[in-house]
Amino acid sequence: MQLSDAIQQLSQLQRRQYAYQHAQVILTLDAATAAPSGTAEGRGVALGILAGEEHRLFANEEVGKLLAFLDERKEELDFLTRRQVEELLRAYRKLSRIPAEEYMAFSQLVNEADAVWRRAKVENDFPAFRPVLDQIVSYNRKFAGYYDPDKAPYDALLDEYERGMDTAALDRFFSTLRERLVPLLQKVAAAPRPDDRFLHGSFPVEEQRALSEDLMERMGLDREHCGIAETEHPFTTNANNKDVRITTHYYPDNFTSSMFSVIHEGGHALYELGVADELQYTCLAGGVSMGIHESQSRFYENIIGRSRPFLEALLPTLKKRFPGRLDGVDGAMLYRAVNRVEPSLIRIEADELTYPLHIMVRYEIEKKLIAGEMEAGDVPAAWNALYQEYLGVEVPDDRRGCLQDSHWSGGSIGYFPSYALGSAYGAQMLRNMEREVDVWGGVGRGDLSQVTAWLREKIHRHGSSLTPAQVLENACGAPFDPTYYTDYLTEKYSALYGL
Repeated sequence: MQLSDAIQQLSQLQRRQYAYQHAQVILTLDAATAAPSGTAEGRGVALGILAGEEHRLFANEEVGKLLAFLDERKEELDFLTRRQVEELLRAYRKLSRIPAEEYMAFSQLVNEADAVWRRAKVENDFPAFRPVLDQIVSYNRKFAGYYDPDKAPYDALLDEYERGMDTAALDRFFSTLRERLVPLLQKVAAAPRPDDRFLHGSFPVEEQRALSEDLMERMGLDREHCGIAETEHPFTTNANNKDVRITTHYYPDNFTSSMFSVIHEGGHALYELGVADELQYTCLAGGVSMGIHESQSRFYENIIGRSRPFLEALLPTLKKRFPGRLDGVDGAMLYRAVNRVEPSLIRIEADELTYPLHIMVRYEIEKKLIAGEMEAGDVPAAWNALYQEYLGVEVPDDRRGCLQDSHWSGGSIGYFPSYALGSAYGAQMLRNMEREVDVWGGVGRGDLSQVTAWLREKIHRHGSSLTPAQVLENACGAPFDPTYYTDYLTEKYSALYGL
Protein backbone atom coordinates (compact mmCIF):
# COMPACT_ATOMS: atom_id res chain seq x y z
CA MET A 1 0.00 0.00 0.00
CA GLN A 2 1.23 3.48 -0.86
CA LEU A 3 1.33 5.99 1.97
CA SER A 4 -0.78 8.46 -0.03
CA ASP A 5 -3.44 5.80 -0.57
CA ALA A 6 -3.49 4.99 3.15
CA ILE A 7 -3.91 8.67 4.04
CA GLN A 8 -6.83 8.93 1.60
CA GLN A 9 -8.45 5.84 3.15
CA LEU A 10 -8.00 7.41 6.58
CA SER A 11 -9.84 10.54 5.43
CA GLN A 12 -12.68 8.53 3.89
CA LEU A 13 -13.03 6.44 7.06
CA GLN A 14 -13.38 9.52 9.24
CA ARG A 15 -15.92 11.17 6.94
CA ARG A 16 -18.06 8.03 7.06
CA GLN A 17 -17.75 7.97 10.85
CA TYR A 18 -18.85 11.59 10.89
CA ALA A 19 -21.96 10.75 8.85
CA TYR A 20 -23.09 8.11 11.37
CA GLN A 21 -22.34 10.41 14.30
CA HIS A 22 -24.21 13.31 12.67
CA ALA A 23 -27.30 11.16 12.21
CA GLN A 24 -27.17 10.00 15.84
CA VAL A 25 -26.72 13.59 17.10
CA ILE A 26 -29.78 14.82 15.22
CA LEU A 27 -31.94 11.89 16.36
CA THR A 28 -30.87 12.43 19.97
CA LEU A 29 -31.50 16.17 19.74
CA ASP A 30 -34.96 15.55 18.31
CA ALA A 31 -35.73 13.11 21.13
CA ALA A 32 -34.90 15.72 23.77
CA THR A 33 -36.56 18.74 22.17
CA ALA A 34 -39.29 17.98 19.65
CA ALA A 35 -40.27 14.31 19.49
CA PRO A 36 -43.59 13.27 21.05
CA SER A 37 -43.20 11.32 24.29
CA GLY A 38 -44.28 7.98 22.83
CA THR A 39 -41.75 7.80 20.01
CA ALA A 40 -38.76 6.25 21.77
CA GLU A 41 -39.17 2.70 20.46
CA GLY A 42 -38.70 3.37 16.76
CA ARG A 43 -35.94 5.85 17.39
CA GLY A 44 -34.20 3.29 19.59
CA VAL A 45 -34.21 0.76 16.75
CA ALA A 46 -32.72 3.34 14.39
CA LEU A 47 -30.06 4.43 16.90
CA GLY A 48 -29.13 0.83 17.65
CA ILE A 49 -28.65 0.07 13.96
CA LEU A 50 -26.62 3.23 13.39
CA ALA A 51 -24.42 2.43 16.37
CA GLY A 52 -23.92 -1.11 15.09
CA GLU A 53 -23.01 0.10 11.62
CA GLU A 54 -20.57 2.61 13.07
CA HIS A 55 -19.02 -0.15 15.17
CA ARG A 56 -18.65 -2.43 12.13
CA LEU A 57 -17.20 0.42 10.08
CA PHE A 58 -14.45 1.11 12.60
CA ALA A 59 -13.82 -1.91 14.82
CA ASN A 60 -12.72 -4.33 12.13
CA GLU A 61 -9.48 -5.98 11.09
CA GLU A 62 -8.96 -3.86 7.96
CA VAL A 63 -9.11 -0.62 9.92
CA GLY A 64 -6.67 -2.10 12.43
CA LYS A 65 -4.23 -2.88 9.61
CA LEU A 66 -4.65 0.61 8.12
CA LEU A 67 -3.93 2.31 11.43
CA ALA A 68 -0.97 0.02 12.13
CA PHE A 69 0.46 0.78 8.67
CA LEU A 70 0.19 4.51 9.24
CA ASP A 71 1.53 4.29 12.78
CA GLU A 72 4.63 2.51 11.52
CA ARG A 73 5.21 5.46 9.17
CA LYS A 74 4.19 8.22 11.56
CA GLU A 75 7.48 10.08 11.11
CA GLU A 76 6.50 10.62 7.47
CA LEU A 77 3.11 12.12 8.37
CA ASP A 78 2.28 15.77 8.92
CA PHE A 79 1.31 16.83 12.44
CA LEU A 80 -2.47 16.66 12.02
CA THR A 81 -2.45 13.30 10.23
CA ARG A 82 -0.14 11.87 12.87
CA ARG A 83 -2.50 13.12 15.61
CA GLN A 84 -5.46 11.55 13.81
CA VAL A 85 -3.69 8.21 13.74
CA GLU A 86 -2.80 8.47 17.42
CA GLU A 87 -6.36 9.28 18.46
CA LEU A 88 -7.95 6.70 16.18
CA LEU A 89 -5.59 3.99 17.40
CA ARG A 90 -6.52 4.83 20.97
CA ALA A 91 -10.22 4.62 20.11
CA TYR A 92 -9.77 1.48 18.00
CA ARG A 93 -8.06 -0.45 20.75
CA LYS A 94 -10.97 0.29 23.06
CA LEU A 95 -13.90 -0.08 20.70
CA SER A 96 -12.63 -3.22 18.99
CA ARG A 97 -12.80 -5.00 22.35
CA ILE A 98 -16.55 -4.29 22.66
CA PRO A 99 -18.72 -6.88 20.89
CA ALA A 100 -20.92 -5.24 18.25
CA GLU A 101 -24.11 -6.64 19.75
CA GLU A 102 -23.27 -5.11 23.14
CA TYR A 103 -22.49 -1.75 21.55
CA MET A 104 -25.84 -1.75 19.74
CA ALA A 105 -27.72 -2.90 22.82
CA PHE A 106 -26.21 -0.13 24.92
CA SER A 107 -27.22 2.49 22.36
CA GLN A 108 -30.80 1.23 22.43
CA LEU A 109 -30.76 1.09 26.24
CA VAL A 110 -29.64 4.71 26.52
CA ASN A 111 -32.43 5.81 24.20
CA GLU A 112 -34.95 3.91 26.31
CA ALA A 113 -33.42 5.19 29.55
CA ASP A 114 -33.76 8.79 28.46
CA ALA A 115 -37.49 8.38 27.88
CA VAL A 116 -37.91 6.50 31.17
CA TRP A 117 -35.94 9.15 33.08
CA ARG A 118 -38.03 12.00 31.68
CA ARG A 119 -41.26 10.33 32.80
CA ALA A 120 -39.79 9.30 36.15
CA LYS A 121 -38.63 12.83 36.89
CA VAL A 122 -41.99 14.38 36.06
CA GLU A 123 -43.81 11.76 38.13
CA ASN A 124 -41.24 11.63 40.96
CA ASP A 125 -40.95 7.88 40.38
CA PHE A 126 -37.42 6.61 41.01
CA PRO A 127 -38.54 2.94 41.11
CA ALA A 128 -39.51 3.29 37.44
CA PHE A 129 -35.98 4.47 36.61
CA ARG A 130 -34.13 2.03 38.84
CA PRO A 131 -34.10 -0.98 36.43
CA VAL A 132 -32.55 0.99 33.55
CA LEU A 133 -30.03 2.61 35.90
CA ASP A 134 -29.04 -0.88 37.04
CA GLN A 135 -28.45 -1.86 33.42
CA ILE A 136 -26.50 1.31 32.62
CA VAL A 137 -24.22 0.76 35.61
CA SER A 138 -23.71 -2.86 34.56
CA TYR A 139 -22.77 -1.86 31.01
CA ASN A 140 -20.38 0.81 32.27
CA ARG A 141 -18.64 -1.69 34.53
CA LYS A 142 -18.30 -4.05 31.57
CA PHE A 143 -17.13 -1.35 29.15
CA ALA A 144 -14.57 -0.11 31.67
CA GLY A 145 -12.98 -3.55 31.53
CA TYR A 146 -12.89 -3.36 27.75
CA TYR A 147 -11.39 0.14 27.78
CA ASP A 148 -8.50 -0.71 30.08
CA PRO A 149 -8.54 -3.98 32.03
CA ASP A 150 -5.48 -2.88 33.99
CA LYS A 151 -7.27 0.07 35.59
CA ALA A 152 -9.88 0.18 38.30
CA PRO A 153 -13.24 0.38 36.47
CA TYR A 154 -14.12 3.91 37.58
CA ASP A 155 -10.64 5.15 36.62
CA ALA A 156 -11.12 3.71 33.13
CA LEU A 157 -14.42 5.58 32.82
CA LEU A 158 -12.92 8.83 34.10
CA ASP A 159 -10.25 8.59 31.43
CA GLU A 160 -12.98 8.66 28.76
CA TYR A 161 -14.05 12.14 29.86
CA GLU A 162 -10.81 13.62 31.22
CA ARG A 163 -7.74 11.80 29.98
CA GLY A 164 -5.15 11.23 32.66
CA MET A 165 -7.59 11.74 35.50
CA ASP A 166 -8.11 9.04 38.12
CA THR A 167 -9.73 8.58 41.50
CA ALA A 168 -6.53 9.33 43.42
CA ALA A 169 -6.11 12.69 41.67
CA LEU A 170 -9.76 13.57 42.12
CA ASP A 171 -9.69 12.64 45.80
CA ARG A 172 -6.79 15.08 46.23
CA PHE A 173 -8.59 17.75 44.20
CA PHE A 174 -11.82 17.50 46.17
CA SER A 175 -9.89 17.36 49.43
CA THR A 176 -8.27 20.71 48.53
CA LEU A 177 -11.70 22.17 47.80
CA ARG A 178 -13.12 20.91 51.08
CA GLU A 179 -10.23 22.27 53.12
CA ARG A 180 -10.45 25.74 51.59
CA LEU A 181 -14.13 26.18 50.75
CA VAL A 182 -15.99 24.65 53.69
CA PRO A 183 -14.58 27.17 56.22
CA LEU A 184 -15.33 29.97 53.73
CA LEU A 185 -18.88 28.73 53.32
CA GLN A 186 -19.34 28.70 57.10
CA LYS A 187 -18.24 32.36 57.31
CA VAL A 188 -20.51 33.34 54.44
CA ALA A 189 -23.46 31.51 56.02
CA ALA A 190 -23.03 33.58 59.18
CA ALA A 191 -23.06 36.89 57.26
CA PRO A 192 -26.21 38.82 56.21
CA ARG A 193 -27.53 37.64 52.87
CA PRO A 194 -28.23 40.00 49.98
CA ASP A 195 -31.80 40.68 48.90
CA ASP A 196 -32.72 38.70 45.79
CA ARG A 197 -36.51 38.98 45.94
CA PHE A 198 -36.62 40.98 42.71
CA LEU A 199 -35.27 37.94 40.85
CA HIS A 200 -38.45 36.01 41.64
CA GLY A 201 -41.92 36.77 40.40
CA SER A 202 -43.61 36.70 37.03
CA PHE A 203 -41.34 36.76 33.98
CA PRO A 204 -43.20 35.90 30.75
CA VAL A 205 -41.62 33.05 28.85
CA GLU A 206 -41.87 34.94 25.55
CA GLU A 207 -39.73 37.71 27.02
CA GLN A 208 -37.30 35.13 28.36
CA ARG A 209 -37.02 33.71 24.85
CA ALA A 210 -36.24 37.20 23.58
CA LEU A 211 -33.63 37.57 26.33
CA SER A 212 -32.01 34.34 25.11
CA GLU A 213 -31.64 35.90 21.69
CA ASP A 214 -30.13 39.02 23.28
CA LEU A 215 -27.63 36.90 25.20
CA MET A 216 -26.62 34.85 22.17
CA GLU A 217 -26.00 38.05 20.21
CA ARG A 218 -24.00 39.53 23.10
CA MET A 219 -21.86 36.38 23.23
CA GLY A 220 -21.20 36.53 19.52
CA LEU A 221 -22.99 33.28 18.68
CA ASP A 222 -23.63 33.15 14.94
CA ARG A 223 -27.35 32.41 14.65
CA GLU A 224 -26.89 30.99 11.15
CA HIS A 225 -24.83 28.23 12.70
CA CYS A 226 -26.12 28.01 16.28
CA GLY A 227 -29.73 27.19 17.13
CA ILE A 228 -31.60 27.14 20.42
CA ALA A 229 -34.39 24.84 21.56
CA GLU A 230 -36.17 23.95 24.79
CA THR A 231 -35.81 20.79 26.82
CA GLU A 232 -36.16 19.43 30.34
CA HIS A 233 -32.42 19.50 31.07
CA PRO A 234 -30.28 21.99 29.11
CA PHE A 235 -27.42 20.68 26.98
CA THR A 236 -25.37 21.48 23.88
CA THR A 237 -24.78 19.22 20.93
CA ASN A 238 -22.87 19.70 17.72
CA ALA A 239 -22.49 18.12 14.33
CA ASN A 240 -19.62 20.32 13.14
CA ASN A 241 -18.32 23.87 13.53
CA LYS A 242 -21.12 25.16 11.31
CA ASP A 243 -23.96 23.36 13.13
CA VAL A 244 -24.17 23.66 16.91
CA ARG A 245 -27.39 23.53 18.97
CA ILE A 246 -27.96 24.73 22.50
CA THR A 247 -31.04 24.16 24.66
CA THR A 248 -32.56 25.74 27.73
CA HIS A 249 -35.56 25.46 30.05
CA TYR A 250 -37.78 28.40 31.00
CA TYR A 251 -39.36 28.92 34.41
CA PRO A 252 -42.03 31.65 34.47
CA ASP A 253 -41.11 32.65 38.03
CA ASN A 254 -37.30 32.71 37.63
CA PHE A 255 -35.64 34.28 34.59
CA THR A 256 -32.08 33.81 35.86
CA SER A 257 -32.30 30.02 35.57
CA SER A 258 -32.59 30.17 31.80
CA MET A 259 -30.37 33.24 31.53
CA PHE A 260 -27.38 31.49 33.05
CA SER A 261 -28.27 28.27 31.26
CA VAL A 262 -28.04 30.06 27.91
CA ILE A 263 -24.71 31.66 28.87
CA HIS A 264 -23.39 28.27 30.05
CA GLU A 265 -24.47 26.38 26.95
CA GLY A 266 -23.31 29.32 24.84
CA GLY A 267 -19.81 28.77 26.22
CA HIS A 268 -19.92 25.17 25.00
CA ALA A 269 -21.18 26.39 21.63
CA LEU A 270 -18.42 28.97 21.22
CA TYR A 271 -15.87 26.22 21.77
CA GLU A 272 -17.34 24.02 19.04
CA LEU A 273 -17.91 26.91 16.62
CA GLY A 274 -14.30 27.99 17.10
CA VAL A 275 -12.67 24.68 16.10
CA ALA A 276 -10.47 25.16 13.02
CA ASP A 277 -11.98 24.25 9.65
CA GLU A 278 -9.09 21.94 8.78
CA LEU A 279 -10.08 19.64 11.66
CA GLN A 280 -13.67 19.13 10.51
CA TYR A 281 -14.82 15.62 9.58
CA THR A 282 -11.86 14.13 11.43
CA CYS A 283 -11.50 12.71 14.91
CA LEU A 284 -9.73 15.94 15.93
CA ALA A 285 -12.86 18.07 15.54
CA GLY A 286 -14.65 18.98 18.77
CA GLY A 287 -13.53 19.67 22.31
CA VAL A 288 -10.55 17.76 23.64
CA SER A 289 -12.06 16.71 26.99
CA MET A 290 -15.14 17.31 29.09
CA GLY A 291 -13.11 19.16 31.71
CA ILE A 292 -11.79 21.60 29.10
CA HIS A 293 -15.29 21.87 27.63
CA GLU A 294 -16.79 22.65 31.03
CA SER A 295 -14.05 25.20 31.63
CA GLN A 296 -15.50 27.15 28.71
CA SER A 297 -19.16 26.90 29.69
CA ARG A 298 -18.53 27.71 33.33
CA PHE A 299 -16.07 30.47 32.42
CA TYR A 300 -18.78 32.30 30.49
CA GLU A 301 -21.55 31.44 32.96
CA ASN A 302 -19.78 32.32 36.20
CA ILE A 303 -16.53 34.19 35.72
CA ILE A 304 -18.00 36.45 33.03
CA GLY A 305 -21.78 36.07 33.40
CA ARG A 306 -21.89 36.58 37.18
CA SER A 307 -19.31 39.36 37.18
CA ARG A 308 -20.31 42.88 38.11
CA PRO A 309 -19.09 44.46 34.81
CA PHE A 310 -21.15 42.01 32.71
CA LEU A 311 -24.27 42.40 34.84
CA GLU A 312 -24.09 46.19 34.84
CA ALA A 313 -23.82 46.16 31.05
CA LEU A 314 -26.74 43.70 30.80
CA LEU A 315 -29.08 45.44 33.25
CA PRO A 316 -30.65 47.86 30.71
CA THR A 317 -31.59 44.86 28.54
CA LEU A 318 -33.14 43.07 31.53
CA LYS A 319 -35.18 46.15 32.42
CA LYS A 320 -36.36 46.40 28.82
CA ARG A 321 -37.42 42.74 28.72
CA PHE A 322 -39.13 42.76 32.11
CA PRO A 323 -40.61 46.25 32.56
CA GLY A 324 -41.46 47.11 36.12
CA ARG A 325 -39.88 44.00 37.59
CA LEU A 326 -36.41 45.51 38.16
CA ASP A 327 -37.30 49.11 38.93
CA GLY A 328 -34.83 50.61 41.39
CA VAL A 329 -32.32 47.79 40.89
CA ASP A 330 -28.77 48.88 40.10
CA GLY A 331 -25.72 46.89 39.01
CA ALA A 332 -24.41 46.41 42.53
CA MET A 333 -27.75 45.03 43.73
CA LEU A 334 -28.02 42.67 40.75
CA TYR A 335 -24.43 41.48 41.26
CA ARG A 336 -25.03 40.68 44.93
CA ALA A 337 -28.36 39.00 44.21
CA VAL A 338 -27.18 36.60 41.49
CA ASN A 339 -24.15 35.69 43.60
CA ARG A 340 -26.16 35.00 46.76
CA VAL A 341 -24.86 31.89 48.50
CA GLU A 342 -27.62 29.51 49.44
CA PRO A 343 -27.13 25.76 49.89
CA SER A 344 -29.78 24.28 47.64
CA LEU A 345 -31.13 21.17 45.97
CA ILE A 346 -30.55 21.78 42.26
CA ARG A 347 -27.05 21.58 40.83
CA ILE A 348 -27.58 23.72 37.72
CA GLU A 349 -28.97 26.55 39.85
CA ALA A 350 -26.31 26.40 42.55
CA ASP A 351 -24.13 29.38 43.36
CA GLU A 352 -20.42 29.16 42.57
CA LEU A 353 -19.36 28.51 46.14
CA THR A 354 -21.62 25.55 46.87
CA TYR A 355 -21.50 24.11 43.33
CA PRO A 356 -18.49 21.81 43.89
CA LEU A 357 -20.35 20.19 46.80
CA HIS A 358 -23.10 19.13 44.40
CA ILE A 359 -20.45 17.50 42.24
CA MET A 360 -18.89 15.71 45.22
CA VAL A 361 -22.25 14.08 45.97
CA ARG A 362 -22.42 12.62 42.48
CA TYR A 363 -18.75 11.65 42.49
CA GLU A 364 -19.08 9.69 45.73
CA ILE A 365 -22.15 7.84 44.44
CA GLU A 366 -20.65 7.04 41.03
CA LYS A 367 -17.51 5.61 42.59
CA LYS A 368 -19.54 3.24 44.72
CA LEU A 369 -21.92 2.23 41.94
CA ILE A 370 -19.09 1.23 39.62
CA ALA A 371 -17.11 -0.43 42.42
CA GLY A 372 -20.14 -2.56 43.27
CA GLU A 373 -20.33 -1.04 46.74
CA MET A 374 -23.78 0.38 46.01
CA GLU A 375 -26.72 -0.73 43.88
CA ALA A 376 -29.07 1.51 41.94
CA GLY A 377 -31.77 1.04 44.54
CA ASP A 378 -29.49 2.56 47.19
CA VAL A 379 -29.01 5.82 45.27
CA PRO A 380 -31.91 7.90 46.71
CA ALA A 381 -30.96 7.25 50.34
CA ALA A 382 -27.26 7.84 49.68
CA TRP A 383 -28.01 11.00 47.72
CA ASN A 384 -30.21 12.40 50.48
CA ALA A 385 -27.65 11.61 53.18
CA LEU A 386 -24.80 13.27 51.27
CA TYR A 387 -26.87 16.39 50.59
CA GLN A 388 -27.51 16.65 54.29
CA GLU A 389 -23.83 16.10 55.10
CA TYR A 390 -22.26 18.35 52.45
CA LEU A 391 -24.88 21.04 51.97
CA GLY A 392 -27.03 20.82 55.08
CA VAL A 393 -30.26 20.54 53.08
CA GLU A 394 -33.02 17.95 53.23
CA VAL A 395 -34.12 16.45 49.93
CA PRO A 396 -37.94 16.43 49.80
CA ASP A 397 -38.34 14.12 46.81
CA ASP A 398 -36.37 12.27 44.13
CA ARG A 399 -37.50 14.67 41.40
CA ARG A 400 -35.41 17.37 43.06
CA GLY A 401 -32.90 14.80 44.22
CA CYS A 402 -31.29 11.93 42.34
CA LEU A 403 -33.56 12.29 39.28
CA GLN A 404 -32.60 15.88 38.52
CA ASP A 405 -29.75 15.19 36.06
CA SER A 406 -29.83 13.55 32.64
CA HIS A 407 -26.25 12.23 32.68
CA TRP A 408 -26.82 8.75 34.08
CA SER A 409 -29.79 8.12 31.81
CA GLY A 410 -27.49 9.11 28.94
CA GLY A 411 -24.99 6.46 30.00
CA SER A 412 -22.40 9.02 31.12
CA ILE A 413 -20.82 7.78 34.33
CA GLY A 414 -17.54 9.52 35.10
CA TYR A 415 -18.66 12.82 33.54
CA PHE A 416 -19.70 14.76 36.66
CA PRO A 417 -16.18 15.48 38.04
CA SER A 418 -15.52 17.42 34.80
CA TYR A 419 -17.78 20.22 36.03
CA ALA A 420 -15.69 20.90 39.12
CA LEU A 421 -12.45 20.48 37.20
CA GLY A 422 -13.71 22.83 34.50
CA SER A 423 -14.56 25.49 37.08
CA ALA A 424 -11.05 25.21 38.49
CA TYR A 425 -9.42 25.28 35.05
CA GLY A 426 -11.38 28.43 34.19
CA ALA A 427 -10.18 30.32 37.26
CA GLN A 428 -6.56 29.62 36.34
CA MET A 429 -7.21 30.60 32.71
CA LEU A 430 -8.62 33.92 33.91
CA ARG A 431 -5.41 34.84 35.69
CA ASN A 432 -3.39 34.22 32.54
CA MET A 433 -5.93 36.02 30.35
CA GLU A 434 -5.83 39.09 32.58
CA ARG A 435 -2.08 39.37 31.94
CA GLU A 436 -2.66 39.64 28.19
CA VAL A 437 -6.11 41.18 27.66
CA ASP A 438 -8.18 44.01 29.17
CA VAL A 439 -10.83 41.50 30.23
CA TRP A 440 -13.04 43.69 32.38
CA GLY A 441 -12.86 46.84 30.31
CA GLY A 442 -14.37 45.03 27.32
CA VAL A 443 -16.88 43.08 29.39
CA GLY A 444 -18.03 46.29 31.11
CA ARG A 445 -18.83 47.73 27.68
CA GLY A 446 -20.86 44.64 26.82
CA ASP A 447 -18.13 43.47 24.43
CA LEU A 448 -16.96 39.87 24.89
CA SER A 449 -15.02 39.73 21.62
CA GLN A 450 -11.56 40.03 23.23
CA VAL A 451 -12.36 37.28 25.73
CA THR A 452 -13.64 34.96 23.00
CA ALA A 453 -10.74 35.75 20.66
CA TRP A 454 -8.24 34.88 23.41
CA LEU A 455 -9.99 31.60 24.20
CA ARG A 456 -10.31 30.77 20.51
CA GLU A 457 -6.58 31.24 20.01
CA LYS A 458 -5.52 29.35 23.14
CA ILE A 459 -8.17 26.61 23.19
CA HIS A 460 -11.01 26.51 20.67
CA ARG A 461 -9.19 26.38 17.34
CA HIS A 462 -7.06 23.42 18.41
CA GLY A 463 -10.01 21.06 18.84
CA SER A 464 -8.46 17.75 19.82
CA SER A 465 -5.22 18.25 17.91
CA LEU A 466 -3.46 18.82 21.24
CA THR A 467 -3.82 16.66 24.34
CA PRO A 468 -5.93 17.94 27.27
CA ALA A 469 -2.75 18.65 29.27
CA GLN A 470 -1.26 20.62 26.36
CA VAL A 471 -4.42 22.67 25.87
CA LEU A 472 -4.61 23.40 29.58
CA GLU A 473 -1.00 24.54 29.81
CA ASN A 474 -1.44 26.58 26.63
CA ALA A 475 -4.34 28.47 28.22
CA CYS A 476 -3.07 28.64 31.79
CA GLY A 477 0.60 29.24 31.08
CA ALA A 478 1.46 26.59 33.69
CA PRO A 479 0.38 23.12 34.84
CA PHE A 480 -2.99 22.84 36.58
CA ASP A 481 -3.10 24.24 40.11
CA PRO A 482 -6.49 24.14 41.93
CA THR A 483 -5.46 26.89 44.36
CA TYR A 484 -6.21 29.44 41.63
CA TYR A 485 -9.84 28.31 41.92
CA THR A 486 -9.98 28.42 45.71
CA ASP A 487 -8.22 31.81 45.69
CA TYR A 488 -10.71 33.14 43.13
CA LEU A 489 -13.70 32.02 45.19
CA THR A 490 -12.17 33.27 48.45
CA GLU A 491 -11.43 36.71 47.00
CA LYS A 492 -14.83 37.05 45.33
CA TYR A 493 -17.02 35.93 48.22
CA SER A 494 -14.96 37.57 50.95
CA ALA A 495 -15.47 40.87 49.15
CA LEU A 496 -19.17 40.22 48.50
CA TYR A 497 -19.90 39.33 52.11
CA GLY A 498 -17.46 41.74 53.77
CA LEU A 499 -15.39 38.99 55.38
